Amino acid sequence: MKKDTISKGIMAGLRTTWMLGKIIFPVTFLISILQYTPVLPWVIDLISPAMGLIGLPGDAAIPLVLGNFLNLYAGIGGILALDSLTVKEVFIIAVMLSFSHNLFIETGVALKVGVKLWVVLLTRIGLALLSAIVIHLVWQGGSERIYYGISGNEEVVSGFMPVLLLALEKAAYGTLKLALIVIPLMLVIQIMKDLNWLNKFSDWMKPITRMLGMKENTSMTLVAGLVIGLAYGAGVMLDAVREDGVSKKDITIAFIFLIACHAVVEDTVIFIPLGVPVLPLLLIRLVTAILLAVTIAFIWKKVELRKRKDEQREAENHNITI
Repeated sequence: MKKDTISKGIMAGLRTTWMLGKIIFPVTFLISILQYTPVLPWVIDLISPAMGLIGLPGDAAIPLVLGNFLNLYAGIGGILALDSLTVKEVFIIAVMLSFSHNLFIETGVALKVGVKLWVVLLTRIGLALLSAIVIHLVWQGGSERIYYGISGNEEVVSGFMPVLLLALEKAAYGTLKLALIVIPLMLVIQIMKDLNWLNKFSDWMKPITRMLGMKENTSMTLVAGLVIGLAYGAGVMLDAVREDGVSKKDITIAFIFLIACHAVVEDTVIFIPLGVPVLPLLLIRLVTAILLAVTIAFIWKKVELRKRKDEQREAENHNITI
């Protein structure tokens, strides 16, 4: 490990915290303010019927929209600003955002490496909606109100200054708690980079890539996506695709896997402050990713075999005719 690894990791954590704080703080603050105006109740009433189909109240649309159009941290900022959600509802939102967040940037990464737009959107949005419906129908518990740790029994506030102070408190608390996770996480990532662990993980992943129906040269792409994520790991992934000569089939399967399960540490750990069960969240993502990749690889192989047989049959018929 290099001498400046710790300092570089901490500085990277502080920069990331600053970057994320510029999103989380204003989003949490704004939504907290809007809760005490006629705007938010009007939006909630408008979309409540549709949200009910996936077991969520109307105001749950706020973190979902923020998470998909901005990023996961903006979505969490939206969750932190809502006090009436239950454990089950926050868990549903967390699972949905795990599958479908930061659509613009992460979809752009997928398009850059040759994955079709409709494949990305159908997989991400489809998984988010399907998972919400399944959890809503299957899980009968989680009806207790979620507790973020700001206050046990929050008073109903009124007046400009009390509302403003409460919004500032929520925004500061959410930003601080996430910073306590992000800084150590970035430190660990820096250590992994300096120790060249990503390459080692790539070697360890080779048997898994074969099991998932991909060639071994896809392993670095999987490692980058699993450890760093689609957005943060974009540069590593694009280099891996170019340098390792990953086929269109393998990169498509890899991205379908990573759509369901990328940034596996970061995107799981950051939900801890919300008080949701993160182990089931991780297992849902991992099992879904494996099943999707294996299924797509199996279907792709069958289609290729059928195509080759058809081409061979056409060639034989052509020879007979001649």
